Amino acid sequence: MHFQDIYTQHKNLVYNLALQYTQNKEDAEEIAQDVFIAVYDKLNTFKAQSKLQTWVYRITINKSLDFMKAKKRRKRSFFFSTIQIDDVDKNITLPDFNHPGVLLEQKEEIARIFRGINQLAERQKTVIILLKIEQKTQAETAAIMELSTKAVESLYQRAKKKLEKILK
Repeated sequence: MHFQDIYTQHKNLVYNLALQYTQNKEDAEEIAQDVFIAVYDKLNTFKAQSKLQTWVYRITINKSLDFMKAKKRRKRSFFFSTIQIDDVDKNITLPDFNHPGVLLEQKEEIARIFRGINQLAERQKTVIILLKIEQKTQAETAAIMELSTKAVESLYQRAKKKLEKILK
């Protein structure tokens, strides 16, 4: 198992999954770099108890969630420092929805759906992304999330209900 082979086989998977979390191609590229650095560093610890792809998915999900948490902290910090420094300019603009796979006419609706998904708890967001966007089976999702298939089904149902409320 050579790193170059792993990279070649999984680079699109990693980038696309990170993109589902961030909806921003530059952020997804940054996460992908972090993922492959982690894969390279931890390759000797991979025990092959799960499929390599499942292991790479787990690393990507963890790096994506960590990235989003850090980004949220930076936004909060920036927001509060701006308020303290300059109360005059309260128009803080957040980054645009920048997902390359979305057609212009669909952009508003897809952005609205992703804003809803982003309001879900981490595990609910992950289960929606894996099942509905990445189109993984419940068994694959369970392996990636290290849950039972019944737990995945339950988590998905709760996420779906919460997302429906958010989008209404």
